[in-house]
Amino acid sequence: MNRFARTVLLAVGRVLFPIGFPALLTAQAAPTLPLAHRTEHHEFVVAHFMTESGVTLPQARIVYGTYGRLNAARDNVVLLPSHYMANHHGYEWLIGDGLALDTTKLFLVATELFGNGASSSPSNTPEPFHGPRFPVTTIRDNVQIVHRLLTEQLGVTHLRAVIGFSMGAQQAFQWAVSYPTFADRIVATSGTAKTYGHGIMRLEGQIAAITADPSFDNGDYAAPPKAGLEAFGMVWAAWLYSQEWWRRELWRAGARPGTTFDQFVQSWRTRFSADANNYILQARTWERHDVGTTPGFNGDTEKALRSITAPLLYLPSETDLYFPVGDARYEAQFIPTVQLVPIPSLWGHPAGAGANPEDKRFLNAKIAAFLAGGSARRVP
Repeated sequence: MNRFARTVLLAVGRVLFPIGFPALLTAQAAPTLPLAHRTEHHEFVVAHFMTESGVTLPQARIVYGTYGRLNAARDNVVLLPSHYMANHHGYEWLIGDGLALDTTKLFLVATELFGNGASSSPSNTPEPFHGPRFPVTTIRDNVQIVHRLLTEQLGVTHLRAVIGFSMGAQQAFQWAVSYPTFADRIVATSGTAKTYGHGIMRLEGQIAAITADPSFDNGDYAAPPKAGLEAFGMVWAAWLYSQEWWRRELWRAGARPGTTFDQFVQSWRTRFSADANNYILQARTWERHDVGTTPGFNGDTEKALRSITAPLLYLPSETDLYFPVGDARYEAQFIPTVQLVPIPSLWGHPAGAGANPEDKRFLNAKIAAFLAGGSARRVP
């Protein structure tokens, strides 16, 4: 495998399969950050946490990682909220010498969403909320508990920035609306402030693939619903990259020499091995996101977007099928502080997480300039 292919392979793996990444790639996906930039693992636990659904969890746990050191003034903090089923290593494409986030200067807090299997999830919560009985948590539930983590456990009352990819971008938008003065700057890549109808239909298709397996048993399965998870992987793959990515066979950059297209397609059947109820819970969280339903906005998404006061760098992928660039352009017209800069990439949704070396360079340059106070060109 050449150096470029290996770089692409590792980037895609860390971004898309931080949990349950295929065993054949595990050895290659070992930590690559220099010691000075390595993470520390932590937990934050809240008793009697009330969710937006009205259900109170007797104990809610958020797992998070930190990079760097908190300074005496506690004003060097950047929040990195995780994306779908990711752990706190999901932003390491931004971290390191010469990249946008230098941990010799910044203190990074990378949080993990409810439902990822480490933070409170259907799979690790005891009855009466185990499995399918776990309440559907919202993006605002996640933002609320992380706000408490920052203020109560870390003593942080202000952030340099919130930077989020995909469901992390959803959280970044929610921070901008729920806590408009808490962060100096907001960065959202490959994610929108609301999940629109087409995105909900896509997610419902993925959920249906899992639940159609008879062994799913309404979420009370005795063993993983293997056929359902295989079908889920196929649906996921069909939407992940752009049509042009498939036509140009860019998948070959990360494949073993001699791999056929059929072999590559079949590999997606076994790439998802986490708990099925966890996958479904986070999909429901994704579906329900809308900054317009934040208290005080009465379901008016445009009004919520107009309320944003922090400078916001909006980086949609030009070829994203999960969060189409047209949705980003629609939202950007209502955000007074926005800099809209589409990512020129054929890599679809993962472009927003530096899925290949060109995307990684583009994002690091734009985000570094934005954090330093420079301006990124707005695209109409």
